Parts: sequence; C-alpha cells; structure tokens
Amino acid sequence: MQNSSKVSYDLIVVGAGAAGMMAAITAARHGKKVLILEKLSKIGAKLKATGGGRCNLTNTLSNEDFMARFGREGRFMTPALEALDHKALIAFFAGIGVESHAPDGYRVFPVSHSSVSIISALEAEMARLNITLICSARVEKLEHEGVRVTGVSTREHFYSGLTVIIATGGLGYPQLGAEGDGFTIASAVGHKVTELYPAMMPLRTKEHWVAHCRADTIAKTQLRVDLPKGKNIRATGDLIFTSNGIRGPVVLDAAREINPLLEKYGEVPLLINLTKGLNEEQIRTHIKDEIYKNPEQSTLTHLLTLLPESLCRELCKLADADTNTPFNKLPGAQRDKLIKLLAWTPFTVIGHDGFKMAMITRGGVSLKEIRPETMESKVISGLYFCGEVMNLDGPCGGYNLQWAFASGYLAGLLKKKEFENF
Repeated sequence: MQNSSKVSYDLIVVGAGAAGMMAAITAARHGKKVLILEKLSKIGAKLKATGGGRCNLTNTLSNEDFMARFGREGRFMTPALEALDHKALIAFFAGIGVESHAPDGYRVFPVSHSSVSIISALEAEMARLNITLICSARVEKLEHEGVRVTGVSTREHFYSGLTVIIATGGLGYPQLGAEGDGFTIASAVGHKVTELYPAMMPLRTKEHWVAHCRADTIAKTQLRVDLPKGKNIRATGDLIFTSNGIRGPVVLDAAREINPLLEKYGEVPLLINLTKGLNEEQIRTHIKDEIYKNPEQSTLTHLLTLLPESLCRELCKLADADTNTPFNKLPGAQRDKLIKLLAWTPFTVIGHDGFKMAMITRGGVSLKEIRPETMESKVISGLYFCGEVMNLDGPCGGYNLQWAFASGYLAGLLKKKEFENF
C-alpha cells in the first residue's frame, strides 16, 4: 500500500452524500485542509434520487416538533439542530445560489424542484474551497494508533489525517452504492452497530384484492398497527395500492416501525381508515344523508361519495354486500360490516422487498457511543459520524435530509471534548 502523498489532511470525510459534503464544506470554511473520498464515480447518488428527484430538503417544523417525529432517540439531535435548523439550512443553500420554497407551507424544496441543482451547488462550493475530492475510492479501513485516528486506507492507498468523519449512509438503495461500509469500519474499531432494518419502503400484504385498486390514490388515510406491542405505531398520509401490497407516504412512514415487528412475529396486522378520519357513526350519518337524497340508488352509488369505485367494489365483496342493492335494503349484518370496513379496513403485512427498495436504514452506529454535542466518537479520538450511518431515522417529509445536513454541519465544526475512553 502506498501513501498517496506527503500531505496530511486536517479532515478526511468518507462519503460524498448530503452529510459528507456538508461536513467537508463546513470544515473547509473554517480553514481546514479537507479530503473527501467517495467510492462511486459520482457524488450525491442517493441525494439525486431523493424525493423522486425533487429533493425535499427539510420542513418548517420547530426543532421540538421535528425531534418528536424521530421517537425517543430524537433528543440526540438537539445540538445539531441548534447549530443548523431548517432556517439556517435554507440560508446556507441561498448562500451558494440555490433558492428554496415551501409550496405547501411545510415541505421545503429547491425552487427548481430538482436535486441536480443542489448537487451542482455543493460541488461548486467544494471546488471553491479547494476541497480535494477523489471518487471511485472505497475506504476499507480506519487507521489508528490505539485511541487516536491516523488516517484511512483504500485498497491501494493510505491517506493521512488526524480527523475522520464517517458519512457513508446506510444500506438503503444498494443500487446507488449503499453497502454498509461505515458499519464495517465502525465495528472494526470497537463501535456497536445496532440491528439493521430496511425502512421507508412499500410493504407486501396477505390481501390480494389490493391489486384491483392500483389506479387509485387514497388521500389522508390513517394507519395503525393492530398489535399490543405496536399500539403506538400510527401514521397519516396518502395510500397507494400495488400489485401485492401497499405503498405511499403513510406506508413509508410506518414501515420503519413495522419491519422490526415483522421480523419478530412473521406478520403484522394493520387497520387503515380510508375515509379521511370518519368514524363509524359519521360514516353511517353520511350514508343516511345520501339515502335521504336518493333512497333508491345503489349501495355502490352511495359509497362513491366516499371512495373510488374499484375500492368500493372490493370492500363490498369483503362485506358480502351486493353493490346494486340500495344500502337500506341490505341485511343488517352486511350494513354493519361494510360500515366497519369503511372506518377501519384490515390489512396484514407479510413481507417486503428488503433493502433494495428501502429509502433509508433503521439502526446503525449506537448513539450511546457518540457525543451529541460534537458528533465525535467516545471510543476513539478524532473519529466523527454524521447522517444515516448513525442509529437515527425519521419519516418522510425532509426529516432525514435535514438530519443529514445538520449532523454533517456539526461534525464538520470538529469540536473536541477531552477524550475519555468509552
């Protein structure tokens, strides 16, 4: 193995994604000599794909509300969000030539609605700051002398530096280079990596009728897990049916909590309200009002005021209710069953397509071994982490990108605490 040069860098960043580029830029703006190593041939591969290419950068929630959406580990983000909240992130991108806006008052996108504009601006800023960027360079090992980092090694070269930031992401989207390199590197120097699960992804269901409803998106659904161990798992958002299951924002949000249960129990029962939150009494009242207006019209006609036809027909089949019969002429048991199905439709999750369809990873380097006020390792001096490689993940809506940028910014400040061996 060769020493690639006589240069010793102030900082080596492993991974040129959102978190890594922000860390590199932050350090360079503070006068550090920075090297960033990316194993792919281009930077920002996953960033380019995020949000369907539209790049939902962040959202307008307060820091408190933002952290709450990450669950019990969310408080870990406090110092990072204090250093770079959504307003500061918007200002950062404006400063490098990318204006952003929140069309719905909540989700923030670049005005271009293109991740390419974000990547191009970050690349230009790295060039302006004379950051050394080497692509097609896979880091295989963190070099160290006992308790202190000394650099990193690829297969061919050793790069010298007393500070290293691991920003390699997780296992989601392996076609975009995610292979868990950071987990391997961290484990090799003594860090604990928690169990890893695919998250933010479509789910397969036992119910085959979903395949007949693929043409329709159901807005503002409410999802909850129907298990004692998952009674607090809830999500709200649009639902999309697939040939073998369900997807859409409501499913992507819930999948991060459902998949660990799926591994434990083999299947996970769900209840989904498809009628914009209407309960049984409200649905019954709605249908009575429709009957009052048109008493002889069919059950299907009345249900069409609530849901698309394909879904109405499938729910009627589940309730053994004839779609052509007026609702008030259906047997009482069928009416009651149909009302219950409209309020809470049961689904059973039986699988998923693994990390190849996962946008993010649930799990990662244990937060107990990382200082939240600096992002520095408690295990080895000079090692920092940022982004998805850590055991922290959030729902859809700009949460994970904001966390990537904020943690990258804080790590890039290279704050130090007196080293304590963890």
